[in-house]
Amino acid sequence: MKVGIMQPYFFPYIGYFQLISAVDEFIVYDHIKFSKKGWINRNRILVNGSPTYITLPLSRASDHLNVNERFLSGSWVNERRRLINRITESYRRAPQFDTVFPLLETCLFFDNPNLFDFINHSLGVMREYLEIDTRITISSTISYDQASKAENKVLSLLKAVGAKGYINPIGGQELYSRERFHANGVDLAFLRSGTIEYRQFQNPFVPNLSIIDVAMFNPKEAIKRFLGIYDLI
Repeated sequence: MKVGIMQPYFFPYIGYFQLISAVDEFIVYDHIKFSKKGWINRNRILVNGSPTYITLPLSRASDHLNVNERFLSGSWVNERRRLINRITESYRRAPQFDTVFPLLETCLFFDNPNLFDFINHSLGVMREYLEIDTRITISSTISYDQASKAENKVLSLLKAVGAKGYINPIGGQELYSRERFHANGVDLAFLRSGTIEYRQFQNPFVPNLSIIDVAMFNPKEAIKRFLGIYDLI
């Protein structure tokens, strides 16, 4: 059984969904420290031809809290409307707007302020739209050594679910040792996305934007083909 493990990301780029579709079981971390520098509560869309951040506002809290202990800010009700307006203004002429916009509304109007639950719901909506049937598991539901760190934590999770293979995004090559994984009975591979390019109005192509951008400009069947454009190394 091949497994992938990732933090929850807010409308992540196509590579995130490639990883989900490449494995038999996808584990989403919910009790991992929230990082302001990552992609948990933000991503980028195309605004007037330029990549622009969209962000979920969070209530003030300790930096030591886990993702499942963080909550959306009370200002989200107002900021949500501004975000929806920005998406509408940016993509209303996109070919798939009428299909995709209702999905985004379903995600953005989800009535749960818990950060993990909110993002996990939106990931589920997009997985269903793309017909990805990979089994999804929340990390806190698994009995493993939660006190372990980095590579040891991953190996503990993989052992707990009986994984024989682990696929990680290409950026993790410097973090994980094939020999160490092999010694623990797990084949390690890295997913390297291939070239995916599509028309974004008349603008020069900007890669690695949110799945929002991909879905607005491409029909579902095209995106499903994109999911297979990668190499395992």
